[in-house]
Parts: sequence; C-alpha cells; structure tokens
Amino acid sequence: MILGSMAPRRRWLLLGLAALAAVALIAAGTVVITRLTGDSKPGGAPVAGSPTPSPVATPTPSPSGPPPGADITGPLNLLLVGVDTRVSVPGWEPHADAVLVLHVPKGLGQAYLFSLPRDLLVDIPAFPKSGYKGGKTKLTHAMSFGSRVPGKPKQPSTAQGYELLRSTVSGYTGLRIDDGAVLTFNGFDRLVNALGGVDIYVDQRVASLHRRPDGKYRESAPGGYTGPQQVYEKGNQHLNGWQALDYARQRYITGGDYARQRHQQQLVKALTRKILDEGLARQPERVDQVVAALGDTLVYVGGRRIVDIAYAVSGVPENRFTLVGLPGSGVGKGSAYRGEQLTTVGRTFISELRAGRADAYLAANPTLVVRN
Repeated sequence: MILGSMAPRRRWLLLGLAALAAVALIAAGTVVITRLTGDSKPGGAPVAGSPTPSPVATPTPSPSGPPPGADITGPLNLLLVGVDTRVSVPGWEPHADAVLVLHVPKGLGQAYLFSLPRDLLVDIPAFPKSGYKGGKTKLTHAMSFGSRVPGKPKQPSTAQGYELLRSTVSGYTGLRIDDGAVLTFNGFDRLVNALGGVDIYVDQRVASLHRRPDGKYRESAPGGYTGPQQVYEKGNQHLNGWQALDYARQRYITGGDYARQRHQQQLVKALTRKILDEGLARQPERVDQVVAALGDTLVYVGGRRIVDIAYAVSGVPENRFTLVGLPGSGVGKGSAYRGEQLTTVGRTFISELRAGRADAYLAANPTLVVRN
C-alpha cells in the first residue's frame, strides 16, 4: 500500500485521533487508523443493534492516478456521536450522550470542532422509519426515537437512530452533514489504555459521581450513589483509560454540561500531545494496538468511503484545527427544567461558520476557543 510521506501520515493520525478523543472515540480517528493499517473494514464491527456496514476495501493508489477523495474539495461536515454506555443492555435505546460536529471549510485547509449540548432543545422532525411523529425536545433523544424498529422493540438500530439525529443536527445548524460515526464509551477506555494513558491539565477539582478511587463503580442508593469517590484534583494529571473516560463524563460539576464539553475537548489536545511525543505514526505495531483497542465499539455511517474522507482532510495543519466551546443556558420556569439553549454568541458562531467567517468571529470572541 502506498501511503506517501510520513508527514501526511502524522496529519491523518493527528486530526483523526484528536477529534476521536473529544467524544470518547470518534469517527475520524478510525478513518485514519484504517488508512494507516490497510484494514479493509470501515472501522470495526458495528455497535450492537446496528446493521452491518458493507466492507470497504482500502485501495492502493496508482502512482500516476489521483488519490482517493481527490474530488472532495469541501466543505465537509462530519457528525461525531458518543452514545450512552447502556447501549450494551439488550433492548436499550441508544442516547446521544456527546454530539460533536467537525466542519472542514472549502479548500480543506482548516477545521473546527464544536459540541452541541446533549440537552439542547431542538425540533426533531418526524421519522416514519421508527414511527416517530416529531416534536420539540432534548437533542439526546433524537437517536433513541430514531432507533426504534417497528415490530422489534428489543432490537433498536443505532445506525437508524443516527439518521434521525443527523437530520435534527442539520436542521438546527443549517449544515449539510456528509458523514459520521457512532461510538460507545467502552472504546474510549480501551484506546487510552492502548496509548499508555494520557496527560491532561485538570482545570477544576472534579469529584466523580460514578467511580471509587480503585476504579470500581460506586453503589447505587436512593437519590444517587454512595461510597468513596474518585477525585481529580486541579493541576497536571496522568489518567488511565477508566479515569479519562470518567473525568470526561462528569457533568454534575461547576459549569455543568458545558464544563464537560470543555473537558472532552481538552482531551483532544492531551491525546494529540501523546501521539506526537511518542511518534505513534512511526510505530506500526503501536497503531495496530490502537486498532485492536477499538474492537466492536464503533459504527461508521457515511456516504463516501472512509479512505476518501481520510485523504480529503489529510492536509489540515495542526495549528488550523480549532476547538470551539459554545456557551448556553438552561430553559424552564422555576424549578421545571426543560433543557438547554445556546446563547446568542453561540448561535451566531454557527451562522458565521456557515457564511465562512468563523475566524473573524472567533477573533472577536476569543473566549469561545478551547485552549487548555
């Protein structure tokens, strides 16, 4: 297989795994890994309850022919989704616990990654495939409503749920969604361990709702959980797989879900540094370990072949890959919480992104850029 110079390899791995870290294993990382290893599968076996994607062969580019994806000039919009871990429970309908959009403008010279709150109040369109009639509710439910298969109540389809989520996100943002992937959180744990852990700056003290200091789950009790808690103290920390996953999942903290989104995105840079410091792209055996770590935790949902997308985004420089945090606030009356809404600043970023003016808007609103 002809892969070209090492520099493009580093860029593919960097961009892909960076996005992947932000949402507990995202599609772009698997795209890159698949390309590097020559794996003929589109990212491993699908998430339970999803139809099996058709294998996609990784072609060997002809020295005289154009590379895969040469006709893709942008813009590209990838929907990257992390699902509730209870998807492993038979009959459990998947919920979109983390929703990110990777936007690569025309020319493919830069990229923006932003999160949408899981509780964002949105208009979810009717979806005849699942019998859903449409309504206004939290974004996280779009996947669950779309995953329902009439006549098969215990066999929800994650890929079908993604269809409705994609339509919902597209309607809210005004962006055409080209490709994407759905990933369970179990894969994130495996990935970080395969990399030997990750170093991250913890920007606030975080007490885990779910885990004890030894990594075991806390016992369920009326009104919550009981027992000692794992605590992530402010400062530089080295986290293993379960710790990184646990830290990125906490939202009952100062800043709520917006802080969680920021922490997920900070893992992007932490994992990127890990990749570059260890020269992972120059170690095929280590890349193989990462591939093995993914296992059956991902389903790729795309129109184009993943190798085409990998080639298309391979030229995005590291310093042109921007993480954006969109501010929002709660919606409701009194104690009756309904969900979240983006502030005017957050909504305007999306419209400026569509118009090709994202850089100017971020320059005027620098607090939107996630830097740690």
